[in-house]
Amino acid sequence: MSHPHPELGPPPELPDGALRVVPLGGLGEIGRNMTVLEHRGRLLVIDCGVLFPEDHQPGVDLILPDFDHIADRLDDVEAIVLTHGHEDHIGAVPYLLRLRPDLPLVGSPLTLAFVEAKLREHRITPFSLTVREGDRERLGPFDCEFVAVNHSIPDALAVAVRTSAGMVLHTGDFKMDQLPLDGRITDLRAFARLGEEGVDLFLVDSTNAEVPGFTAHEREIGPVLDQVMAGAGRRVIVASFASHVHRVQQVLHAAAAHGRKVALVGRSMVRNMGIAAQLGYLDVPDGVLVDVRAVDDLPEDQVVLMCTGSQGEPMAALSRMANRDHRVEVGPGDTVVLASSMIPGNENAVFRVINGLMRLGADVVHQGNARVHVSGHASAGELLYCYNILRPRNVMPVHGEVRHLVANGEIAVRSGVDRDRVVLAEDGVVVDLVDGRAEVVGAVPCRYVYVDGSAVGTLTDAELKDRRILGEEGFVSIFAAVDTATGAVVAGPQILARGFAEDDAVFEDVRPEVARALEEAALGGAADPQQLQQVMRRVVGRWVSNRLRRRPMIVPVVVQT
Repeated sequence: MSHPHPELGPPPELPDGALRVVPLGGLGEIGRNMTVLEHRGRLLVIDCGVLFPEDHQPGVDLILPDFDHIADRLDDVEAIVLTHGHEDHIGAVPYLLRLRPDLPLVGSPLTLAFVEAKLREHRITPFSLTVREGDRERLGPFDCEFVAVNHSIPDALAVAVRTSAGMVLHTGDFKMDQLPLDGRITDLRAFARLGEEGVDLFLVDSTNAEVPGFTAHEREIGPVLDQVMAGAGRRVIVASFASHVHRVQQVLHAAAAHGRKVALVGRSMVRNMGIAAQLGYLDVPDGVLVDVRAVDDLPEDQVVLMCTGSQGEPMAALSRMANRDHRVEVGPGDTVVLASSMIPGNENAVFRVINGLMRLGADVVHQGNARVHVSGHASAGELLYCYNILRPRNVMPVHGEVRHLVANGEIAVRSGVDRDRVVLAEDGVVVDLVDGRAEVVGAVPCRYVYVDGSAVGTLTDAELKDRRILGEEGFVSIFAAVDTATGAVVAGPQILARGFAEDDAVFEDVRPEVARALEEAALGGAADPQQLQQVMRRVVGRWVSNRLRRRPMIVPVVVQT
């Protein structure tokens, strides 16, 4: 996949003193957020996340931003600024640091702790610069000020980047919860101060731009969890993101109130919550947290399991429980809580898990039947407040699918921003800020980079198409030996099919047609085995399409004797 606007050519040379913004992910999709700022020959990267694959990308583990745009300019990169510790903002950092391990990482304490733990698994020791809200750091020509924002993970930051071309304010992911669990609200006073100074380009989270009103408070989830545990007769299993410290905190408090012990299930959940507790972001009541191996010795009505898999990820703990492939065996009387909303594209996977759990007899509490999750993103009312406080000169919606970006742009227009100063861009589209005006000037290639096992970037869309064909249409191999002198078929054709409901005997009808076509082709002068293989492919493909209504992968083999 390249950029979605083929009518746009490569961007021109950046004018002296101007600022260039190149989104390499996160615009037109939910995930792989990465934005590159360029000014006076230097680069600043904001976030570097992953996108999780969907059903039409079989075998893919992760999808990365396309680093090609900066691959030959890594020495120009001043730093990678990380707004918060979610995978769609930090997950691709190890892959970028493989290209230049000494790239400085800038972020809050919890964000850097999550990244550093991930980098240890990749055997990379980063150079990190810890910042907090209110801090201001000079990174080459970029003067960065960090602002507290509220999100579904502690320690999230917006970043105001001052340059000689103007100020850019990037919100990262944020909302305006006025009753956050940790008491850390979005700093609207800082937003107002920045607005008075003058925000030339506002890069703003669009995920909930279609949702009217205001996002609910995190505190509304606590009573629901309390009610669930009060009514549960056996074990309670709660699934959430492995980085959702606030949700885990609420589960710990509810469990303590009802005399239950909590065990963390899943490597990433154990790692992240250990980091959060060590840094003081997670308050663990005395005696509540136990090792997962200890729950076998506890009464079932005193057990809470906190696990991963709320998005239906096939290898996560909850999916394996639903498939009876986990040490925890879910059964009648167990209560399972999916404490997250469904990321677009994951709906089928999540419902498969829900159905599997209910088939085993569990009661499943999810977003559709209870308020067990609130979003971490600002709804339309909150975005409108931000526009009115900041009064930005130019707006570029980020972080969202196209429908989210468009909705966010309309909110900006309703708040008084001129329509021609609202820039709707997607991945790869280049935007320049020149003399106070932001405009699209071109585009750069911005393909999907697939992580497939240990291979990074080698899997192509054509190979993915082959995988989909194998999974959906089946596989047919054909073998024949042809006499080069006479053109006669001396062995075969032998046909082997996989993934068909029909018996291999059904292909007996097409074998004479293949033999006849080979002999005619050979007599007609087709002596190259590749030409004969194409003959076999066409004959079998046409027959299978007409007779069986299938379009399988066909692999022909011709041996000349």
